Amino acid sequence: MGLFSSPAKVYKPAAEVDLGPHSVAGEHYISPNVKAPRVAGLLVKMLAWVLETPVLGWIVLSVLKRDNLVYKLVSDAEIPEPPLFTATHTWQAAMPEKNVSVTEAGVSPAERVQVAVAGIPADMEPAATAAALADGPSSSFRRWTVRDFHSAYSSGQTTPVMVARRFLAAVEECSGPDRNMGLFISCDPGDVLRQAQESTRRYQQGAPLSAMDGVLVAVKDEIDCLPYPTTGSVRMPAALCGVVGFKPTAGRLSNSGLLPLNWTVGMPGILAATVEDTLIAYAAIADQSKPSPLQQPELNLPLLTSTRSIPNIRLAKYAKWFDDSSEDIRSLCGKALQMLRTHYGWESVEVTVPEIEEMRLAHYVTMGSECTASLAKYLNNMDRSEIGWDVRIALSAYGSFSSRDYLNSQRLRCRQMYFHEKIFETADAIVTPMTGVTAYALQDDALSTGELDYINGAALVRYSIAGNFLGLPAITVPVGYDREGLPVGLQFIGRPWSEATLLHLAYAMQESCGKEHCKKPKVHYDLLKKQ
Repeated sequence: MGLFSSPAKVYKPAAEVDLGPHSVAGEHYISPNVKAPRVAGLLVKMLAWVLETPVLGWIVLSVLKRDNLVYKLVSDAEIPEPPLFTATHTWQAAMPEKNVSVTEAGVSPAERVQVAVAGIPADMEPAATAAALADGPSSSFRRWTVRDFHSAYSSGQTTPVMVARRFLAAVEECSGPDRNMGLFISCDPGDVLRQAQESTRRYQQGAPLSAMDGVLVAVKDEIDCLPYPTTGSVRMPAALCGVVGFKPTAGRLSNSGLLPLNWTVGMPGILAATVEDTLIAYAAIADQSKPSPLQQPELNLPLLTSTRSIPNIRLAKYAKWFDDSSEDIRSLCGKALQMLRTHYGWESVEVTVPEIEEMRLAHYVTMGSECTASLAKYLNNMDRSEIGWDVRIALSAYGSFSSRDYLNSQRLRCRQMYFHEKIFETADAIVTPMTGVTAYALQDDALSTGELDYINGAALVRYSIAGNFLGLPAITVPVGYDREGLPVGLQFIGRPWSEATLLHLAYAMQESCGKEHCKKPKVHYDLLKKQ
């Protein structure tokens, strides 16, 4: 690299790396020190022009990659392991799970939902739902769940059509000039009402498809968002918004129909109000009959009614990594973990997860390289003016990665897979905060051009990389609010195919934190009660 070179890291074999709590100095934790200015407004346009200028762009990108240790830790590094090109986990990797109901391949979605609902504590019976819906002030806020809607429909207190109309009115109001929230890229009122009418008829006939019949579901038109695609774009927004985010093992949910933006790190997931709703949605879509590149083990659905009877779950915690977050997040997540230990008696063990910053950079190179290759045929037929300024900058950075960068990133993936497999030999899950910071304000200068804020961006994705890069299941559950009133999430990363264990953990965490950790949003529409 000449002028832009830096001393390359020489990695020792992964098997020689200390994973214990008192790791030697060679495995010290590197906190991300991103060296890139926040740019927005006119600066975004200027930077996009510079990076798209052949020689000048190469020089600027080379400096940025040098200063951010891409050359040192990835490009020029000496890595003994072979490349691992996909985060595959065979069914042999599955460990027996406790307190589950096993569903075999070929079971219909409705039957799986029925099994899931049967394993959920009946803490909200129809009479309780009816009381909650009754007129009168309420001293606390709770989000309506799948079972609440199903109960209200079954009792005749409301219908899917009534709920659909309230929903469409809310969408219209949110899209108006007063709020201009733009919640949906596409929403077909006619289709929504048609489906609601069909659902209403089924309830009137006493034959709903399942507990989810008539429950509104929003689908992300595109799972990934530049410039931070496939870095926890299910779990991260869930944590920032105070809901549950769940990403199963790579291959558990079918990718059929998804845009192949990132072949080896892009995976679908679920956002839901509660862990119970997450379980119900997971049961509905985890269809083993759909095409998947992996052979999967049987689908285990957790019996949340017996979560408390699980004798022990061992949680691995890397203190230096866990604590590398804002003061409020560190405090709230630490207290939440202590509550889990106190209420359930489960233990945590101290470990070292080596080379976390190296994994972040390797993931970034992998994601960027695959994104560029995937979009090439579209970008070649598009005028640059059709692409956002911030996206153009990201694509310029992605396009600068070489085949050597990509191969070395896959070698680092191989190392990380080994590290995590060794940790999971003695622990059931790894516990971390979900993000290093809470949601930060979008500044006015970013409204027309977008922005690039890689410093805050790196803090947001600090704990989400392993789930995507290694294809591991992970779930985040809200555990409180920072001093600004913004939600904080705690994350559990599991061994391959341990979705049921993660749902048990998340449910226990949800119950330990209590219902007070659910504040009413500033903008809220009650679809079951009349406004």
